[in-house]
Amino acid sequence: MTMKKDTIILAVHALIAGILPLNAAAQETLTLRQCRDSAIANNQSLKTARQQILIAGYDRKIAFANYFPNVSATAGYVYNGRNLNLEPQWLSDGINGLASDIRENPLAQIIGNISGTDIGGLADAIGEEINKAFELDIENMFVGAVSLQQPVFMGGKIINSNKMASLAEDLAESQYLIRERSVTNETDHVYWQTVSIAQKEKLAKEYSSLLHDMLHDTELMVEEGICTQADLLSVKVRANEADMMLTKASNGLALSKMLLCKLCGMDIYKEIRLADEDTDTLPMPQFMPAKSEHEIYSSRPEIKSLETAGKIFDRKAAIAKSDMMPRIALTANYLVSNPNLYNGFREEFAGTFNVGIAINIPIIHGCEAMQKVRKAKAEAIIAGYRTEDAKRMVSLEVAQLRRQQEEALEKLEMAISNMESAEENLRIANAGYNEGMIPANVALAAHAAWMEAHSEYIDTQIELQLCTSDLLNAEGTLRL
Repeated sequence: MTMKKDTIILAVHALIAGILPLNAAAQETLTLRQCRDSAIANNQSLKTARQQILIAGYDRKIAFANYFPNVSATAGYVYNGRNLNLEPQWLSDGINGLASDIRENPLAQIIGNISGTDIGGLADAIGEEINKAFELDIENMFVGAVSLQQPVFMGGKIINSNKMASLAEDLAESQYLIRERSVTNETDHVYWQTVSIAQKEKLAKEYSSLLHDMLHDTELMVEEGICTQADLLSVKVRANEADMMLTKASNGLALSKMLLCKLCGMDIYKEIRLADEDTDTLPMPQFMPAKSEHEIYSSRPEIKSLETAGKIFDRKAAIAKSDMMPRIALTANYLVSNPNLYNGFREEFAGTFNVGIAINIPIIHGCEAMQKVRKAKAEAIIAGYRTEDAKRMVSLEVAQLRRQQEEALEKLEMAISNMESAEENLRIANAGYNEGMIPANVALAAHAAWMEAHSEYIDTQIELQLCTSDLLNAEGTLRL
């Protein structure tokens, strides 16, 4: 029964080994650069940051528009229920009295009879014409105006607003770079962790194969009486542990690749392979000459962001100060109306223009503007404190990562030496065990030491890659 079970396990491993090359052909192979580019292109926060840059650019253009004149046109229509009558009451009463006197005057009656003219009616008609002359028809009124306002001097508000808008755009770009480098560094970490798991899966397959070979040899040696059943059981336990280790590594690799696909904006179930996962020896990372503190500060977008924020507060102080300065603007208007009074009362369109200068001089408003200036200056000082504190933290971070990189290189050298010793130890142990000169527990210990040495070698390679990635990010160096 035991022999049958072991045969099935070996057959399954052989079947998997035969299927994997077929799947590998259908899988997409991704390099680290491709993963970075895909993550940057598909990251939602980076898309938002790119839109923030566009918004800041629009704000800058809005602020620049304040340099130009503001031209507007206005039109209106008014319906009035009553017209205007400019005739004084004494004139109306006089005309009515005169018409009455003419009608009652005997001489006027005689003249009317001789000429055949109605003198009274003529007097009333003259009175009505006089009344109409004093009545203005404003039942339908049309008005229109074209206005122009050109700022001449605004106390520096327009200039400083434009500078602040330009700084805000720089700040948005710095925030984008911060997020982009964070996404790149996160992608590097997930990529190399996936490579680590893939190589440990490969190592687990080799370890399992070695133990199953040892198990097969032990079964033969038990039949020949060279080894005991206890030795066989010990080897079986280690072989089963190796199989379990392989299963865990395979599951971990699948989950890690899902995470990488998610980070790169791909379908999490997409079959991918990494360019470095089958490499026995990873390429040495990119080592750059050490930068000076000044170069680091100028390369870090976080420092630039804080410095830009301090400059923005300085502009805010200047804008607040402009509220205490006089403001001068040029104004020009063209007005048109129907009816108009420019040449008597006429029911037709006519207009005129005017040009003027408007001056506003603030005197006092509870010292509000002065307090705004002081507040903005205090905010600028706080921004300066934050910048200095950030510089100290960056210097400390870079120093620590440089030391970690040196330690990782030393660990890698020791891991290579340990791996070579473990391989030689395993060779000797296998030879001695097959000849019956070394007990099973010693041979199993050699296998475990071989597994641990190779695992440590993988860990030190990945640690060096991650440490270098973190150092490049901390120094603000662009990744190639």
